[in-house]
Amino acid sequence: MQKYADRPLVADKEREPLKQYPELLQELLIARGVINTLDAEAFLNPDYDQHVHDPFLMMGMERAVSRVGKAIMENEPIVIYSDYDCDGIPGGVLLHDFFNMIGYKNVSNYIPHRHEEGYGVNKGALLKLIDNGAKLIITVDCGITDVESIAYAKERNVDVILTDHHLPGATLPPAYVILNPKQEGDTYPEPMLCGSGVAFKLVQGVLAQNRFGLKKGKEKWLLDMVGLATIADMVPLKGENRIFAHFGLAVLRKSPRVGLQKLCRLMKINQRYLTEDDIGFMIAPRVNAASRMDEPMAAFRLLATIDEAEADLQARHLNKINDQRKGIVASMTREIKKRVHNRMEEREIIVTGDPRWRPSLLGLVANSLVEEYNRPVFLWGREGNNLLKGSCRSDGTVDVVLLMNEVEDILLESGGHAFAGGFSVREDGIHMLEEKLTQAYRKIKGSADVTQDAIFDRRISIDDVTWETYKLIERLAPFGEGNAKPLFLFPNVVINEIRRFGNEKAHVEFNFINSFGKKISAIDFFSRNSDNHPVETGASINLIASIEKSMFRNFPELRLRVVAIA
Repeated sequence: MQKYADRPLVADKEREPLKQYPELLQELLIARGVINTLDAEAFLNPDYDQHVHDPFLMMGMERAVSRVGKAIMENEPIVIYSDYDCDGIPGGVLLHDFFNMIGYKNVSNYIPHRHEEGYGVNKGALLKLIDNGAKLIITVDCGITDVESIAYAKERNVDVILTDHHLPGATLPPAYVILNPKQEGDTYPEPMLCGSGVAFKLVQGVLAQNRFGLKKGKEKWLLDMVGLATIADMVPLKGENRIFAHFGLAVLRKSPRVGLQKLCRLMKINQRYLTEDDIGFMIAPRVNAASRMDEPMAAFRLLATIDEAEADLQARHLNKINDQRKGIVASMTREIKKRVHNRMEEREIIVTGDPRWRPSLLGLVANSLVEEYNRPVFLWGREGNNLLKGSCRSDGTVDVVLLMNEVEDILLESGGHAFAGGFSVREDGIHMLEEKLTQAYRKIKGSADVTQDAIFDRRISIDDVTWETYKLIERLAPFGEGNAKPLFLFPNVVINEIRRFGNEKAHVEFNFINSFGKKISAIDFFSRNSDNHPVETGASINLIASIEKSMFRNFPELRLRVVAIA
């Protein structure tokens, strides 16, 4: 189990600027780096008009807006070319809807097939699009490293407005203009926008120059897609991203999108109470299932359609293939466990693969294996174009990017961050991958330990699990990257009742009785915490959990979500 510790007590003089707030809220704000009243008001009371930045602060925006305006005036064919995940797809939908809002019809969407074309802007797709008459291509969430492909479009006299948020390489593509707040020289105040966020800034810029008869503020209905992508892509929920997530959720709860409504009904989610957890665990996996299991335009059609029958068809389809995805991932996980079980004691790092495995699913499998075995995992399979590709995850003892850099002689490409990454391997290097990665792990293990102790915010009592406490916590939402849910230690709580439920009894519900005789429930989904620390009725445990509101069967219930049993 991870180590847990109290956050340092906040000194009285540090609390002073926040003294107007309740003590618990002061503690939680300071733990999130909010230390003065001005920042606290902005954090607790997001204001769209005050806190969303001028789009023209982004480098290249004037040139991009001018080019879009020219295309509209001259009725040029525009193609929106977006990535195939739950950032690129919502971004493609919001641009599609924007052009519909202003009545511009000479526009189409293209999303590359994950297994047949791979990630990014590929030359084969551009060839088809240009031959079909495209004059302006707007990318969403991709293109910043596709130098050769963008150069081809330029050779064919087709302009590319490149909107992306990934880190640029050493050479920038020769696009007509690049909108990417991470590019050198850009001083945009929020460099950590997701891809859909950058696309929305373009919409804001175009409307600032010419509203095309659109009623002021109508574009805010597009924030449902920005919020969906911002939460799903796990960018830090601070600054402008917090605004997009906050108001995006507000719009999602009222969204008239029939596809979203149908999907929520299938998942038994009340759209009016949609949360960031519903996006992360329910909606985003189904949007991503389209490219992992089938073709990504299915997810696009779900979110963009206004036809009831089409929405119902796509919602059922995505729900079905997501179930298939879960089954395949579970089967792959079981197979890999069998493979590695016998040698687990001597393995410092798990490296295995199979040409039959689908690379798009390996990251999900790797996550499960890291949790199970507490060591780095590298898995590979074969892409549709015969490329050997894989995913890797860290257990916190090493930066996987450093590991991949050590074996770059047998890798074709690699990328990611400390905890997760992707790679492709040369055919003649695949048999050396495990040995070389193990050697690299021994060399750099501990030199760049990326583990952070999981910290609980405060020790509190079961008696503190009240709606008043929850309302204070709720003011910090939406939660996600850069704004984690507050965690609390409940020391020495006595279990009154234990109940297992769900498929194969995989989940555990603990019941406690507070000093007022009221039952407090705690849910441990997939109960790894409970299995690692066997407990029974009457036992006293130290519980680390978050406080949440459940809307199961549309009935509000206050409960705990188990994070660890100490």
